[in-house]
Formats: sequence, structure tokens, C-alpha cells
Amino acid sequence: MLTVFESLLPVFALIGLGLLLRKRDIVPQDKWTGIEQVCFWLFFPAILAETLIKADLKSVPLTGVAATMLMAVFTMLVVMLALKPLLYRYWGMQGPAYTSVFQAGTRWNGFIALAIILKLFGDPGVAIVAVALAVMVPVINFENVLVLAAYASSERPPLKQVARKVLFNPLIWGCLIGLFINLLEIPIWDPVMTLLDLLGRAALGAGLLCVGAGLRVRHALIPSRDVVLGVMMKLVIMPMFVAGWAIAFGITGLSFQTALVCAAVPTAMNGFLLARQMGGDAELFAATVTVQTTLSFLSIPLILYLANLFTPI
Repeated sequence: MLTVFESLLPVFALIGLGLLLRKRDIVPQDKWTGIEQVCFWLFFPAILAETLIKADLKSVPLTGVAATMLMAVFTMLVVMLALKPLLYRYWGMQGPAYTSVFQAGTRWNGFIALAIILKLFGDPGVAIVAVALAVMVPVINFENVLVLAAYASSERPPLKQVARKVLFNPLIWGCLIGLFINLLEIPIWDPVMTLLDLLGRAALGAGLLCVGAGLRVRHALIPSRDVVLGVMMKLVIMPMFVAGWAIAFGITGLSFQTALVCAAVPTAMNGFLLARQMGGDAELFAATVTVQTTLSFLSIPLILYLANLFTPI
């Protein structure tokens, strides 16, 4: 377990550094958006494509991993929708707060997942993360926008806009291109692979700094049982769902542990803008993600420790 802590320390140190750079105004708030865009449109698609091009996919249970992540996402969707009337009646929760708790429980941070998996398991683990990302991102984006539109806003769901965002998501295209080249065994010119490698090397450092810059400590210091619920759904319940479905589909070893890391990482802060644009409780979302990110430094090693006891690599 100490080895896992030591592996995670550089990851969370970079997140803390990103927070420090923003708080001290060394890199002003308005500059981080540009860095995030470069990571999203260039660096991360490059590392995903390169990893999948080089991956030995015959050793990766693609169908099992994809089915596990999809079923876990749908299970969380059903549970959150079933909880809604109870939260409204007995918790006193309103629509905007519900949508932020929903987002906090279903979204995940691919930047952190990739950094952790690359450090712990190398390229084979990253290939599994890429499969999980390709499967989960479209579904999660659709369901979050629909829930926000239904419970936080009186406007009809902008389905065309959502479909466009999903279809043109560069992370998905990076995964699909990498899979296509790998499965068809298309030869790639060596300078192109070197370019992808150089872009990918920039992805994790820049991405983790952006994660830290997006944290909102002030919001997280306000006591809130809604925050506690959002933290529990993401850091405890979601890993339980993934573990259950992974066992059901016969996923073991490295694939099992990688899937659990994907489930256990905190929520991505990109839902903050979505909440603000569509009438959700953006401050609650920011507070929940900040607490999740802080606590995940302890929860992820514990989950990996338990996973290794159940199915060691």
C-alpha cells in the first residue's frame, strides 16, 4: 500500500501545484482555459491514440471492460433517478442541487486516471483506460445534459448540440483512430509516432496542473450534506458498482484494478461550466469535486489494496 501512496504522490503534488499557481496568480485564472483546451484537443487525444496504436489488444478483455463500465454507468443512473423523489421529499433537495450531485456521482476525471494508471501499470493499463473512456464519455455526457435539462432548467434538452459535442469529442476520436490503426495493423511512419509521443508526454503534467487550478477550496470549506452525498456516490458507490460488474463479467488482474481506478478517481471539473450554463448548482458541484479530489488521495490506495487482495496482478 505504501508503494501505491508513493506512486500517487507526484500526481497529487502536481494537482496541488496547479492550485498554488492559480491562487498566487502566477498563472492568472483566465489563462488556464487555454491550457485546458490544448490538453483536451491535442495532448490527450495524442496519448490515447499512440497508446492504442502500440497496445497488444489481444491481451486486453475489450468486451468485458466495455461492458463493465457501461453497466456501472447505467446502474448509477438508475440508482440516482430512484433516489430523486426521496431526496426531494426527505432531504429537502432542490432540482439544481440534485443535478450537481448527479454530475458529481457519474462523471470521472480522465486526466487523473491516466496519470495514475501510467505510473502504476504502464501502457497496458492506459490501453484499458482508453477503452473505458471511449465507452463512458458519450453516455455520461448525454445523461448529464438530459438530467440538467429535465431538473435544473425549463428549457428542452439541446439534443443536437449534445450530439455534436459527443461526435466531435477529440478524446473519443483519439481512441477510435488508435483502435482502427491497431486492429487493421496499418503501418505508421516513425516520425508521426514520435510526434504523438512528444505530445503525449505533455498531456499528463499539463492536465494535472489544470485539475489543481480548477479546484475551489472556498466552496469546499462550507459544510454541506449534499457534498457528502456527492463524495460518497463517486468515491465509494461507483467503485462498488464497477467491482460488482467486473466480477460478473470475469474481469481480473490488471484489467480489474485499472477499471477500479477509473471508477475511484474524482469527478472532472468540466461539469462546473455545464452546471452554470444550464441552471445547476455550480458552487455545490465545485465544492464536491474539490473534496473528492482531496479524499481520493486516501481512497484510491485503499481501493487498490483491497482489489489486489481479491485479484492480484
